[in-house]
Amino acid sequence: MAQTEEEKRLARINELAHKAKAEGLSADEEREQHELREAYLANFRAGFRQTIEHLKVVDKEGKEVTPDKLKRIQREKGIRKD
Repeated sequence: MAQTEEEKRLARINELAHKAKAEGLSADEEREQHELREAYLANFRAGFRQTIEHLKVVDKEGKEVTPDKLKRIQREKGIRKD
């Protein structure tokens, strides 16, 4: 089974973290670790934002109670038509 880019990035982040604890990192490895973490977090945040932007909140009675700010964002992105 082939690894995705995200899985490869996470594996390398973990590899560098273990090495940092065991023996320390060189300046190049520290820079690589920082860049990998930033890329991983950016991707995570983008995915999380997309998930949130597609939410519809409904209360126990079945009434939609999606926050107005989220409704506005959904309208701007063409997700919501009302």
